[in-house]
Amino acid sequence: MQRRLILLGTLAAGTLLAGCESLQRTDSFMGLITPYRIDIVQGNAVTREQAALLRPGLTRLQVRDILGTPLIADPFHAERWDYIFTMRRPNTAAQRRSVVVLFEGDVVKSVEAAELPSEHEFVASISRYKDLKVPKLELSEDERKALPPPVRREAPPAEPMGPVREYPPLEKS
Repeated sequence: MQRRLILLGTLAAGTLLAGCESLQRTDSFMGLITPYRIDIVQGNAVTREQAALLRPGLTRLQVRDILGTPLIADPFHAERWDYIFTMRRPNTAAQRRSVVVLFEGDVVKSVEAAELPSEHEFVASISRYKDLKVPKLELSEDERKALPPPVRREAPPAEPMGPVREYPPLEKS
């Protein structure tokens, strides 16, 4: 009888300890209280449109104007600039993108980049509001042609304001 109680007590203690361990692996306490986790965003967000502006022959200053200051400019690898973007947000997969610009002297030799998102795709990926409708900002050529021509209004000639005075000539002839 005593052996059964010891066995039952050991199983109960093991079950309780396993339950405690599983609570530490989750982000909530008993599914009710969750700690606040901040978004961690680091580096340069490089979009497809920015990468399309890069081409061999650009200077370092031109690359810096397009992409910004590189996250990593290693003095031991002066011919290489690394633009790295990472974002960690609770309950979503971490994002990591890397663009490497290789120089030969002071001009771009090549650009290495994985598939980059467009500016619209990037904004959609970082937005917390997935159902947000993005307004259309430009008209197509057909929509522009369908618009009525602007009405041109002639402005009336401006009338002088204030009193009108006659001044005598400065020189007498």
